[in-house]
Amino acid sequence: MPSRKDELAERRFAKLVDQIKAMMSAGLKPEDRGFYGQLVLTREAVADLGEVAEVRRAARAAGRQVGWNARTHVTNDGTLFIIDDRDPPQEVRDLAARRSAEAVSAVIANAQAEARIRRTSAPSTPPLRNPDEGL
Repeated sequence: MPSRKDELAERRFAKLVDQIKAMMSAGLKPEDRGFYGQLVLTREAVADLGEVAEVRRAARAAGRQVGWNARTHVTNDGTLFIIDDRDPPQEVRDLAARRSAEAVSAVIANAQAEARIRRTSAPSTPPLRNPDEGL
């Protein structure tokens, strides 16, 4: 017969799995069809959820429930990364590559526009004359 303490621990763990699963699902883009999942939890967020080892274990369990091959990594500052390590189908990879190219293109276009504005808005100063030269 399981002890009351074990039942409470199991219920607490199941609740933690549900919390993490909800956070994982909230970050997914429908067009990625469940791939490219990632969740980043700050040290404070991890502390709010519980012990790091238990949160990592719950993250892997939650990942299995949402179909991820969840990998976890804790940085030196206590940030926890939870990443779906599955290989997405080609059409999802193509879509992600297109979105990445568009994002890079937008950054470059923005930088070029800002440079153009700086060049055209710079005050034009007449060239300095040498005082030794005549008028």
